[in-house]
Amino acid sequence: MMSPLINAVSGRLSLRAPQAESLARLHSALESVPALRDPKARSPEELAAMTTALAAQFQTLSDFEREFPSLCFALATGVGKTRLMGAFISYLHAAYGYRHFFVLAPNLTIYDKLIRDFTPNTPKYVFKGISEFATNVPEVVTGDNYEQRGSRSLFGGIEVNIFNISKINSEVRGGRSPRIKRLSEYLGQSYFEYLAGLPDLVLIMDESHRYRASAGIRALNELKPLLGLELTATPFVEAKPKPIPFKNVIMDYPLGRAIEDGFVKEPAVVTQQNFDPSVHSAEALERVKLMDGVRVHEETKVYLLTYAQQTGEKFVKPFMLVIARDTSHAAALMALVQSEDFFHGRYKDKVIQVDSGTTSGAEGDEIVERLLGVENYDEPTEIVIHVNMLKEGWDVTNLYTIVPLRAANARTLIEQSIGRGLRLPYGRKTGVDEVDRLNIIAHDKFQEVIDEAGKGDSPIRMRSLQLAPDTGHGNELKSISVQPIMNVVTGTVTPGTSVVNGAAHDVKYGPDAPATVLWTSEERQIAQVAMDVIAEMSREKHQGQPLVHSSAALTQTEIRQQIAQRVRERIVPKQGELLTTETPPVEEIIKRTVAAFVEHTIDIPRITVVPKGPVTNGFKTFMLDISKMNYQPQDMALIGQGLSTGKQVLYGQSSAVLEDRLENYIVRELINYDDISYDDHAELLYGLAGQVIGHFSGYLKTEDELHNVLGNYGKTIAENIHMQMSQHYHEDVSESEVVVSQGFTPLKPCAFTAEGEILQIHQPPPERGKIAQYVYGGFTKCAYPVQKFHSDTERILATVLERDAICWFRPVAGQFSIYYRAGVNQPEYVPDFVASTEDVNLLIETKAAKDMELPEVKAKAEAAAQWCKNASDYSVQNGGKPWRYLLIPHDVVAANATLVSLEARFSMQ
Repeated sequence: MMSPLINAVSGRLSLRAPQAESLARLHSALESVPALRDPKARSPEELAAMTTALAAQFQTLSDFEREFPSLCFALATGVGKTRLMGAFISYLHAAYGYRHFFVLAPNLTIYDKLIRDFTPNTPKYVFKGISEFATNVPEVVTGDNYEQRGSRSLFGGIEVNIFNISKINSEVRGGRSPRIKRLSEYLGQSYFEYLAGLPDLVLIMDESHRYRASAGIRALNELKPLLGLELTATPFVEAKPKPIPFKNVIMDYPLGRAIEDGFVKEPAVVTQQNFDPSVHSAEALERVKLMDGVRVHEETKVYLLTYAQQTGEKFVKPFMLVIARDTSHAAALMALVQSEDFFHGRYKDKVIQVDSGTTSGAEGDEIVERLLGVENYDEPTEIVIHVNMLKEGWDVTNLYTIVPLRAANARTLIEQSIGRGLRLPYGRKTGVDEVDRLNIIAHDKFQEVIDEAGKGDSPIRMRSLQLAPDTGHGNELKSISVQPIMNVVTGTVTPGTSVVNGAAHDVKYGPDAPATVLWTSEERQIAQVAMDVIAEMSREKHQGQPLVHSSAALTQTEIRQQIAQRVRERIVPKQGELLTTETPPVEEIIKRTVAAFVEHTIDIPRITVVPKGPVTNGFKTFMLDISKMNYQPQDMALIGQGLSTGKQVLYGQSSAVLEDRLENYIVRELINYDDISYDDHAELLYGLAGQVIGHFSGYLKTEDELHNVLGNYGKTIAENIHMQMSQHYHEDVSESEVVVSQGFTPLKPCAFTAEGEILQIHQPPPERGKIAQYVYGGFTKCAYPVQKFHSDTERILATVLERDAICWFRPVAGQFSIYYRAGVNQPEYVPDFVASTEDVNLLIETKAAKDMELPEVKAKAEAAAQWCKNASDYSVQNGGKPWRYLLIPHDVVAANATLVSLEARFSMQ
């Protein structure tokens, strides 16, 4: 059974499955072999006994390989090793009270990154979610401040020491003692001796494969830590004739599994079809690989653009990484890429050279700034040429094409090149191959890489699947079914019931003791039957109109009598079971039930707009956005193979038919879409295709190059054009009829996941970026006892509604049946809020001020405003209130704003 503490840490830190499994394995090792926690049990015999005991659990462990117990966790790049460090520290402190940790980095890049990630209020803070560390922040001691460290750890706090092993190595050379062993003023002894004397010092070694045989590691043995925890993506030491695997691995999550589980990109090695590297000189081969890399890069750029436009996700600018032999080679490559001979000089301002000769001085500062900003969509860099500087710790997510031009064997190429580009820009697989793939241009090493990836000891290897008992790694989030306040008040449904792992549990998301207007169980059962009857009557028609025009009509004597009659018919057959010998007064119960229903609801009519005449549709003429289309002609089709799946991919589909008119390459692909008719849309299609031809003609010099690009990329170009056409789709109806099938609809229960205590509406969230995880209550006017918000702006607006509205709530899907136009599709729109005042009913949407003019926002607003017009026509005709739609920018929402003012400023007609 999984430890409750492991579950708690995994849940609070939102660990991925392999991270949670690593933490569970550490827990299992420490609990099953208590000697690991005994600082005095460190003789060779005792260490051997520990490894023997652990080997029974972990088949990949046979030796600690150090003078202290050390356990290795081999996790693929991109899975999240730094986050796992935070989980280790949190668990060891909570479980055993350990307070002293020594985190070792292999180089300056990772050293700086670790300091950042262990610093509160940074984007990737490793302890985010651990409440204890919010008030008792762990002290970070670095290689630059350890001589002036504070005394926080003396008072029970955690001390995280972060050091750079390359710094220690440089100080060891020549037999000098590392600076951490020099005397300091702290406690009158050297800081090294202080660390070595700690009984609970845990050594965490990041990228441990980088310094297994280094000189500084001897100093680490002298630290005599209680426990060592190693993290690496490559658990082996390079040696001849073959690599030597680590002997202390207790968790192995290789790249093959990470790819299969969707945590990283799918790497593919790319070459040209039928390519023979032997017929090319070394210089010519490099030029071919560089140019083919650019072609793949440009194709990827368009796929990413299309995906972002189709889904509304952020725009991602891909870049290409070129790995040079040395600084002279890098400078020559830089000159080539910036020359007119390389795609007519189009990349001369989009390339940077990163090496020891270019990253110093004022100009070097600009290069470093561009490198650090390469993930920004508006930053111009698309090609980075580097010499062995961008290693572990460079965590970009938009690297999509790698061109290795440094001599290396196939295994090194896989290990070093792939690792830098595995991270996914959206944090997950999208299902679009081109968006989820990393391309490695390796014409001369193609078959070698394919063969190497297929070997059993390759970093990319497939896992064997074995079913194991459920260990319960998952977070115990509760699935909450929230009933409307109406049901709570009448006592017809027990509030706050949740389902966790298939079993019901009581939770604190409903009122502790609801004040019901009905008291006995018999009365509550009659009220439930009355609610069922009301729901039925709301759907019934009389002469083509709703039988009950509004919830207020339920209070009319005639309607109440009909409800009472139907209720009696249903309870009489069950008199002996349902009611006691003294029959409760049905009419009185129904009166109170109806009064509660009217008080705690907002009448939402069910409206359908039905066309009465002919419907015409089509696409409006528009100008294409083709600024990011920069395809290059191909000498031969490029072919790639996935290193994990073995699937082959063609980059650019060469046309077998030479068209006599350039536009036909695109038009023939467009007419394959179901919503495009050649007869109806030919003029528009040729006009759009002509825009593309004009764009390509601006940088392609010959008609042969145009035929080449259009023949190879016609299908991809057409896909992007079709996506843009869908944004200009129109549908015209000569006449339509508004049909109101229901005057009101009983509120639906809503469901959501929840964890933690209920927060009061006036209480800001502990972390604004995580407000969607919190549940809010303490309402007096909301139609539901609790609500969740997507932003703090929504929470603040809810405080305004609590003060100024009669009733309000956040609707769920299906309550309004509002549909807006999104190209050829019509998705449902669910507004943020619905509220009622003395004079008007309101649909309310809040948006970031910068998003107010987005086409989707405008389309939703137009659909909602039209719905409000139709609802007003019906409601006013039947004695009700008009409806208004408010679209409010976030920067005007404040607790002191009034609903009347917001309505006056932002109501849409």
